[in-house]
Amino acid sequence: MDIKAGDIVVKGACPHDCPDTCALHVTVRDGRAIRVAGDPDHPTTRGVLCTKVSRYTERTYHPDRVLTPLRRIGPKGSGRFEPVGWDEALDAIAARLQAIAARDPQRILPYSYCGTMGWVQGEGMASRFFHRLGASRLDRTICASAGMAGLEYTMGAAVGMDVERFVDSGLILIWGTNAITSNLHFWSIAQEAKRRGARLVAIDPYRSDTAMKCDRHVALLPGTDAALALGIANVLIGEDLLDHDYIARHTLGFDALRARAAEYPPERVARICGIAADDVTWLARALAGTRPAAIRVGYGLQRTRGGANAVRAVMSLPALTGAWRDAGGGALLSTSGHFPQDLAALTRPDLMPGWPGALPRVVNMVEIGDALLGADPPIEAVVVYNSNPVAVAPDSEKVIRGFAREDLFTVVLEHFLTDTADHADYVLPATTQLEHFDLHKTYGHRYLVANNPAIAPLGQARANSDIFRALAQRMGFDDPCFAETDEQVAAAALRWDDPRIAGVTLGQIREHGWLKLKVPDAPFAQGGFPTPSGKCELASPRLAQQGLDPVPDFLPPHESAASAPELAARYPLALISPPARNFLNSTFVNVDSLRASEKAPGCELHPEDAAARGIADGDQVRVFNDRGAFLARARVSERARRGVAVAWGVWWHKLAPGGRSVNAVTSQALTDMGRAPTFYDCLVEIAGAQE
Repeated sequence: MDIKAGDIVVKGACPHDCPDTCALHVTVRDGRAIRVAGDPDHPTTRGVLCTKVSRYTERTYHPDRVLTPLRRIGPKGSGRFEPVGWDEALDAIAARLQAIAARDPQRILPYSYCGTMGWVQGEGMASRFFHRLGASRLDRTICASAGMAGLEYTMGAAVGMDVERFVDSGLILIWGTNAITSNLHFWSIAQEAKRRGARLVAIDPYRSDTAMKCDRHVALLPGTDAALALGIANVLIGEDLLDHDYIARHTLGFDALRARAAEYPPERVARICGIAADDVTWLARALAGTRPAAIRVGYGLQRTRGGANAVRAVMSLPALTGAWRDAGGGALLSTSGHFPQDLAALTRPDLMPGWPGALPRVVNMVEIGDALLGADPPIEAVVVYNSNPVAVAPDSEKVIRGFAREDLFTVVLEHFLTDTADHADYVLPATTQLEHFDLHKTYGHRYLVANNPAIAPLGQARANSDIFRALAQRMGFDDPCFAETDEQVAAAALRWDDPRIAGVTLGQIREHGWLKLKVPDAPFAQGGFPTPSGKCELASPRLAQQGLDPVPDFLPPHESAASAPELAARYPLALISPPARNFLNSTFVNVDSLRASEKAPGCELHPEDAAARGIADGDQVRVFNDRGAFLARARVSERARRGVAVAWGVWWHKLAPGGRSVNAVTSQALTDMGRAPTFYDCLVEIAGAQE
């Protein structure tokens, strides 16, 4: 694209739930954004964006964008609204919330997640509002909390390798992630490492695009990752492929882990995981025999019953081999714990009535279907922002019934009439990332990234922070924190005297666009883990104090042939639902060009599974279990292993054939720790369906 005189380039940040958190350059001409590109100087973005965000102007200027407040005039779910003025909408919302709060503010529930990852437009002003109101607290667990629990009890926090140092690795295990789809810039780094001689190994039930480009693929059964990690530990210990000095100096609980690993010889692991015993032995020898060796841990392996234990087991491996000694060695699931954030100053939990003692109840967002249908006291109002729960929450039939309650007052802050917005009493038009200020930490690299507004808000759209300020004013909340500007909210999010950012100002970050934390390349070469012991805790005293198993173990899935044989007799296929390449959760589904690239909801089957059901490639099929059903286009391929089906998400229900998407069949069951969802712990049957 040619740059013309008068064009302005504004520095921004990608707001979406992705580890890459790209630094953006937004080109503006005559007040209109005409291009969104990656910042070529940002060391991880390097000028490259995914296909989704590179088309961000399509989303911002989409003809279906909600640009005025709307009030429902049809039945819940019909999507029928009329325009209404901001003052009228805000007055009505505040009056309804005040009436409910007068009876019990816990009957009001916020529902949000990472539609934007920014501190300001995410949970800054919003959390202050709901804390001051005394609303029910939302347990925000729908993505990462199982993995975060695993990291907390092993590493002490969500910390790990610098993603940029994977380029120095000689072996990279890509475990539970399709990086080409969900971590593009790590994949670029891994490719450079491969050009330098590194071996890449994918550990994934599905032969994903990433697995196809790796040197080796280990296709284990869903939910068996902890068994594989313990089997690797078994071989490392049995063949004495250990860094005894590192274990002695910088770990806690090795003897207990050794006893647990002894229960997982390669032959047993092979039976549990559905792989060859040689795979287990080869992985252990490769990890121990390569220096540096690194593991990129994805979020897929934590979305089954034993997700936190699986993360604990995998994160124990680099300590056994001493891989943390090298900048290019160790493991990475999340970097978010490296950031010196001050969540109390940002979200102000001290505003809650009863702080710090008797606090409002907690509602788990994964269980929103059950909560809306049966919480006691009942939920009478839901305010949704940065999320689309009718599409993304599990057990869709219950979620839809809950949001369809005529007595439920629902407010949705949104860009479009999503499945959830269709059920709202009021829809309030929110700004996109190009129209507001924000500050972002990341979970895939070590950079703070600032987002400067590139254009004025379209129509009557307002930033989330402005909407919650206005509601606070109408509710009579006169606490000084509700008068803070967006810049003041962002400044409150960080401990500026922390050595990782000391000497830097918010203004400097905004001007430059990004800032790398001052964290050593090899942060745990000499131990120094942020655990109570300062060591990598292979056995956790804190778990033992809670009466829980202190040592990671394999916990079978809730739903599998081994753990639920009667259920598996009726629903013999294990279903996983990884992200579609052209969507991000349910975001971008309504962007025509991206939806056209996906074509239709798909479900991939192994040829033997397809033949047994009389299904041919391209057939429309019905995927179902006791919870519900959805329609998809069959893809028959040996990339899917026998007994495992792969359906890509997350389509909006109303844009999917039959009006249902993959979460019609997923469960509200939770993980072992972290109270997280088990999206990949799901048995189904598949049959041909009429066109």
